[in-house]
Amino acid sequence: MRLYELKPAEGSKSKKVRKGRGTATGLGKTAGRGQDGQKSRSGGKVRVGFEGGQMPLARRLPKRGFTNKRFKTEYAVVNVEQLNKFEKGATVDEAVLREAGMIKNDYDGVKILGRGELNVSLTVKANKISKSAVEKIEAAGGKAEVV
Repeated sequence: MRLYELKPAEGSKSKKVRKGRGTATGLGKTAGRGQDGQKSRSGGKVRVGFEGGQMPLARRLPKRGFTNKRFKTEYAVVNVEQLNKFEKGATVDEAVLREAGMIKNDYDGVKILGRGELNVSLTVKANKISKSAVEKIEAAGGKAEVV
């Protein structure tokens, strides 16, 4: 079989319906929108949560609870196995990790987690380091510092 011999499966492709192209098509005149009402007009849309003038559910229900989402500290997560790409004796901190492309977006700090094995002795400086990560870094002959 060649690339130019490929064809879509039988019945998987259907022709685009052309609405409002005469009464004989079955979707002429009102083009499937019905006779009257807001949705039959051009630009006539009902916003999300609108209930025809009735008090919307989101406003009828009592508001409860508290969320601290806006002020939550988010850490960039880096696993120990990812640190193997650095040279022996290197100092790894947030700036070095950004340069290496391991951290791309803005975060409040860096957290090193202990997944995988570390074969290189490094000095790792991060805002948070898990216990298992500290053990693996020190077992490889490196040093883990919380900044």
